[in-house]
Amino acid sequence: MASASRFVRFRRGIALPILRFVAWEVSSRTGLVDARFLPSLEDVAATAKSELIDNDLIGELGFSLMRNIAGFLIGCVLGVGFASVLALSRIADRLLMPTFNGLKQISLLAWIPLISVWFGFGEQAKIVFVALAAFIPIVLNTYDGMRQAPPDLLEVARALKFNARQKALRIYIPAAMPSIATGVHLGLIYAWLATVGAEYFLAVGPGVGGLVIAGRERFDMALVMVGVLVLGLVGFTLNRLAYALEAYLLRWRPKQTA
Repeated sequence: MASASRFVRFRRGIALPILRFVAWEVSSRTGLVDARFLPSLEDVAATAKSELIDNDLIGELGFSLMRNIAGFLIGCVLGVGFASVLALSRIADRLLMPTFNGLKQISLLAWIPLISVWFGFGEQAKIVFVALAAFIPIVLNTYDGMRQAPPDLLEVARALKFNARQKALRIYIPAAMPSIATGVHLGLIYAWLATVGAEYFLAVGPGVGGLVIAGRERFDMALVMVGVLVLGLVGFTLNRLAYALEAYLLRWRPKQTA
């Protein structure tokens, strides 16, 4: 029964993408859309094959993923740590939270000029940009989760005279784990979006973003489409991995039954 339900969901989910590809191919083949702007799937497939064999598309993707993972991990560690300080210290909360609430309203792309001045245009700047993208949702979710720790457990901690470390490890962090998992999920998604943005708006270097830029500069829309499809497939895969990671972090929770 469960396998049949998963198959039905898969069939429904795959229907619209298939229809879009059909519409894409028909539009290109019939001349409804200029093939120079929307190449056929055959041309895109041929370009993808050429990039895989001759131009090391896998290596380009590897560079993008390394930036993504490095930035995400930095943002994750700093985000959980910073949120813990805010949630567990009234002084830090009063001093730092208003400033953070103001800074989080700034568009992520608006930080690029400042990051480029402070860190240059190379790999360091790109990783910082990705880390910043992951940092914000992780801080927000971790902070909210810790602030919602059950009052009865905090009362028990006071009765047992827990120190700050014991409260953090035994009450605040376990209570905030669902929120932390949600923040990590969002951080992983935002980190990939920031990876693409960093490769596109900062200095051109190895990576899938550079592939898209090269296609744009040569007006090679087939190459641009290859880059877009790769970015979409990787983003989808990372989203599924984020769901799996969230389920793993929350595996201790009882499953809800209908």
